[in-house]
Amino acid sequence: MKVDHDNPPAKATVKKNYTRPLDIKHGRIDMGHGAGGKAAAQLIEELFLPALDNPFLRQGDDGAALPLPAFDPAEGRLVMATDGHVVSPIFFPGGDLGCLSVHGTVNDVAMMGATPLYLSASFIIEEGFPLVDLQCIVQSMGRAAREAGVPVVTGDTKVVEKGKGDGVFISTTGVGVLAPGVSVSGRHARAGDVVLLSGTIGDHGVAVLSQRESLAFETTIESDTAALHTLVADLMATVPGAVRVLRDPTRGGLATTLNEIARQSGVGMRLQEAAIPVKPQVDAACELLGLDPLYVANEGKLIAIVAPEAADAALAALRAHPLGQDAARIGEVITDPHHFVQMDTRFGGRRVVDWLSGEQLPRIC
Repeated sequence: MKVDHDNPPAKATVKKNYTRPLDIKHGRIDMGHGAGGKAAAQLIEELFLPALDNPFLRQGDDGAALPLPAFDPAEGRLVMATDGHVVSPIFFPGGDLGCLSVHGTVNDVAMMGATPLYLSASFIIEEGFPLVDLQCIVQSMGRAAREAGVPVVTGDTKVVEKGKGDGVFISTTGVGVLAPGVSVSGRHARAGDVVLLSGTIGDHGVAVLSQRESLAFETTIESDTAALHTLVADLMATVPGAVRVLRDPTRGGLATTLNEIARQSGVGMRLQEAAIPVKPQVDAACELLGLDPLYVANEGKLIAIVAPEAADAALAALRAHPLGQDAARIGEVITDPHHFVQMDTRFGGRRVVDWLSGEQLPRIC
């Protein structure tokens, strides 16, 4: 094309590095959002940063330089936990994938007896995923992190081709600090110890399943998803040195978690069925669906195994916290070379509460 140098064409007045704002309402993820270029940077700046904003994330590096609270480096220890979240559907009564990914990892750190400090987050997003849904998830994640006081300080985003990601998966890693002298582990249960449960079981799993299968019940069953670190802190402060084991009964539910502890500690468990709290609507839903609430996932409950002399004080501490109002004493640790979990039934019999075989409810957390 011939150019008239005496009368060059007028230059368009274009803002340098101009990028059209994300169309949150109608836009969708495309492969460019995971390519590390302008589209990826825009997704982070316009969607992730406003939802998760904090001074550490604003450092803008591949990681974050973080302060640690003062503790004796010779005795204090760091705790790290990581978890992947693939729940389906991603929105369910009482929660969603975003808050679940925060609560799950905060709780994993807390179950070590540690104080959670920071989170990282990794997103794997499927091409074509609606931006409005992604924004809802990330905003929920931000709210959950702020409410817990545990910021998301670094993260990563990848995009996979349509049909290879099932919407969005989130992996989170948490870092916490364990105070000197604190030792909480699944290895520490002893015969005579008391088994406490912080509240009703089965709420989360039934809530997710009801949404997945479009089941309608007379009353809404909501997930119990919650960050439990303040409940743990109150418990540890009330009965220092008396908490042997903490565990959140997520996949596999109460039954599988207690079997894990029994094997890890080399002991047995004896439970009282009548003492295990289950909401009537959850119990009815499980009966309808052919499920046992003992094996249904929870996301806002904990098991505490404590020394017998501290059991009453520990139970009172749990019940005094908003997340532990329905706490109950459900059994005791016994000597058993076979490491069985047994349960005295409501009808006066006794049965073995065995390991979950396979996956009762897949994609539940």
